[in-house]
Amino acid sequence: MCSDFFAAAASTAGFDPDNPGRTYDAILLDIDHSPRHVLHQPHTAFYTREGMRALSAHLAPRGTFALWSDDAPDDQFLAILESVFSDVEAEVVPFDNPLTRGRSTNTIYLASRS
Repeated sequence: MCSDFFAAAASTAGFDPDNPGRTYDAILLDIDHSPRHVLHQPHTAFYTREGMRALSAHLAPRGTFALWSDDAPDDQFLAILESVFSDVEAEVVPFDNPLTRGRSTNTIYLASRS
């Protein structure tokens, strides 16, 4: 099934049209470069408090949202996550980058509901 992730995340029906309201143990996302560097301007609404609240409704109790980001941890986005989720962290992941022939880092945001 193909659908618009951002539209599904914002809707009350959710990601499964055959099972509206279905919740998930984890939602893992790697679409935009980061919450500040989106690929398409309409995506910015997803990274707001309202967008995170809508997404959190699709998570089961103790469910986790994880987001890959190409940027360093963003304090403003962390504050948004903390206003919606009970447990939030940003993990910096270093790796050998064959394109630059050096070390690079990405950030993984983890946010869970209690």
